[in-house]
Amino acid sequence: MVGTLPVSPLAPASFPKLPAIDGVRFAAVSAGVRYKGRTDVMLALLAPGTSVAGVFTRSATRAAPVLDCQAKLGGDASEGAAILVNSGNANAFTGKHGLDSVAQITAAVASAAGIPQERVFTASTGVIGEKLPHDRIVAKLDELVAGLSPDAAETAARAIMTTDTFPKGATADVEIDGKVVRIAGFAKGSGMIAPDMATMLVYIFTDAVIGQGPLQTMLSRLTDKTFNCITVDSDTSTSDSLILAATGASGVSAEGDAGFEEALHGVMLNLAHQVVRDGEGATKFVEFCVTGAASDADARTHALSMANSPLVKTAIAGEDPNWGRIVMAVGKSGAAADRDTLSIRFGDLLVAENGWVSPSYSEEAAAAYMKQQDLVVSVDLGIGDGTARIWTCDLTHGYIDINADYRS
Repeated sequence: MVGTLPVSPLAPASFPKLPAIDGVRFAAVSAGVRYKGRTDVMLALLAPGTSVAGVFTRSATRAAPVLDCQAKLGGDASEGAAILVNSGNANAFTGKHGLDSVAQITAAVASAAGIPQERVFTASTGVIGEKLPHDRIVAKLDELVAGLSPDAAETAARAIMTTDTFPKGATADVEIDGKVVRIAGFAKGSGMIAPDMATMLVYIFTDAVIGQGPLQTMLSRLTDKTFNCITVDSDTSTSDSLILAATGASGVSAEGDAGFEEALHGVMLNLAHQVVRDGEGATKFVEFCVTGAASDADARTHALSMANSPLVKTAIAGEDPNWGRIVMAVGKSGAAADRDTLSIRFGDLLVAENGWVSPSYSEEAAAAYMKQQDLVVSVDLGIGDGTARIWTCDLTHGYIDINADYRS
């Protein structure tokens, strides 16, 4: 089934031209992890001196590769590093077999690439509960190492896709002290998306000089504003992994630089939005904007309640301006709300205010607005200063079609 899905109608026109990042090389091969004849393993080799930061799923049933990566963060940056990712099999809920597969793969990568095993980070995405045929991956390592190139990021991005209908990439340049620093990354994700740090993997690279500690702090802070603000289906993966690597090859320090953080935030938000735009069966990209909540935490609770509601999402899929479902989702969230101070907007259209439909509301105008692909639903609680933004997609029969026979 994977690879036969039509490209999402919300997809970008093309994959962006990702610049080569000094200190990073990529390769990808077909190892037959689950499907024959498709590229399903990618390797990124990082130069000595690279700082590696990461955020991972907080699922209680984390996959073996996630546990291994978490244990390795903060290692000796003077050594080189590597990232190996396979699609087709998540190596999750596989017990000691999963741990053994990770050990076998990381040892083989270390040997083939000439780096310590403690600096090899892996991830797996695909079906849960089946043993990973790691021998098929190990058998391809010499080919992967021989094929490494600084210009193969798009090939690597395609290798980690599962139900994705398009590869996701983003890039930015930022000038620091008169010199250009580059950022480039790619991601996969389409279903099982409600990150808690969807099946979601993200890899971002920069040639800036940043120590592991500051890099980790920045990544964690920006994740809360980007990948932790998206949802497709409210399901958090066992395998979510986001790794940020700073090679330092530019010789330019970005520690504490506001421009660099802003550029990185842009790349992360771009990738996060692309994951939503590739939501399984999606036809609408939706932003839920909440203001006037008792706190930011309450605003987030309300926004997620709307974004994860099957009734709200199916109404959006049907292009139905059913504002009653918005009222329902706010009321059920458990966060503070006052019916008589609540207001709702679809785009610029005032739908409801002061606990009742607005006198200016036009069902015809609202129905016309809902036909757009990109939608904004705004709710003001009128009880405080809390704000939040959450991005999601609609829920169509396409989602059922994809997930009813995912293991087939």
